[in-house]
Amino acid sequence: MALFLTIFIDMLGVGILIPVFPLLVLPHSPDSILPAGWTIQQGFILLGWLSATYPLAQFFAAPVLGQLADRFGRKKILAISVFGTTVGYLLFGAGIAMHNIPLLFAARILDGVTGGNISVAQAGIADISTPKNRARNFGFIGMAFGLGFILGPYVGGKLADPSVVSWFSAATPFYFTAFLSVINVLLILTFLPETLKIAKKARIDISKPFKNIASAFSRPGIRSVMPTSFLFNAGFTFFTTFFAIVLAQKFGFKQGNTGDYFAYVGLWIAVVQGGLTGMIAKKFKDYQVLRVSIFISAISLLGYFVIPAGESRWLFLVPPFMALGNGLTMAFNSSLISRISPSKLQGESLGINSSVMALAQAIPAIIAGYVATVNDNLPVFVGSVVIALSGIAFLILFQPGRDDKYGLEAETKQS
Repeated sequence: MALFLTIFIDMLGVGILIPVFPLLVLPHSPDSILPAGWTIQQGFILLGWLSATYPLAQFFAAPVLGQLADRFGRKKILAISVFGTTVGYLLFGAGIAMHNIPLLFAARILDGVTGGNISVAQAGIADISTPKNRARNFGFIGMAFGLGFILGPYVGGKLADPSVVSWFSAATPFYFTAFLSVINVLLILTFLPETLKIAKKARIDISKPFKNIASAFSRPGIRSVMPTSFLFNAGFTFFTTFFAIVLAQKFGFKQGNTGDYFAYVGLWIAVVQGGLTGMIAKKFKDYQVLRVSIFISAISLLGYFVIPAGESRWLFLVPPFMALGNGLTMAFNSSLISRISPSKLQGESLGINSSVMALAQAIPAIIAGYVATVNDNLPVFVGSVVIALSGIAFLILFQPGRDDKYGLEAETKQS
């Protein structure tokens, strides 16, 4: 339970960012951090780099945290990383309140360096999973993601809205999330049992992030999935980085409206991953689901792009389909990676995936900032195209009967 709660609170913090980010760069916002004389296009570029700071720091740090978790146990490392997240949120809130751009970047770097929360929690869940319940357990992870998106944007939108309470501002949601993170640390220390049964005694390798990328494209089995994982997350990053800006600029959404809408999206994701994932897992193999779900996600994002400006009523037709595609892809992609990896290398394989996802979140966020200077709706279209490419990559690269037998073969050799 503590592992799922960790993922939920982590995603709650991510969700809280969504309705707040537009307030930092849009004209006439009292919480704007832009120096005098800056244009909104320059703000978009700044927002892209700020969004990329966290995953870029995570790229370097998460693999090291994964090694530490394999050596010293999931519980200790998870508690330390969540504490770092707590401090990061406090500093980010202070940076907004003081309009201090360097402090905002420093806060995101700190959160990224200690932010191996999800990958360590996933390793813990993999520790306790069996072949029969693996897809279900990773489906629960997806449900935690969905619930984070339900409450995160909603809470963020309300806590950042001074019309709700006069002293609320864009900084308030981050102080609130820091408080929740403190509670999470206490729960981990008090209730989480150690899930690691066999500790690895290998020396900590600080070059692991770069080796992970090399392994992602060279290790049998894993190399057939990682390009898809990278492209899918890259496409979704193009979408999430600037969609709140699109809602504000194209449809006139305030922070409260944005929070409400993303809560609606998150509700559909939770329904899919909490209910449909387990049912689908009983009838279809993970790779069969991915062959369809990825393209559903791509078409859904394209639907957002073509909705005319001001026609906000059409926005509510897309989330059920996007939740179906995105929810199933997240759950079954993680399940597939876990399944094709030997049990003794679960943490390492998920660490490789974490490195790939970090780059998939960092690089597109930076590019999206520049793309948005051309048209703030364009990153949504680019995201749709990149996700479609991820589906094509999966169809070409992953071969059932060849790639998904590696985990079993490697485990047999090691035993």
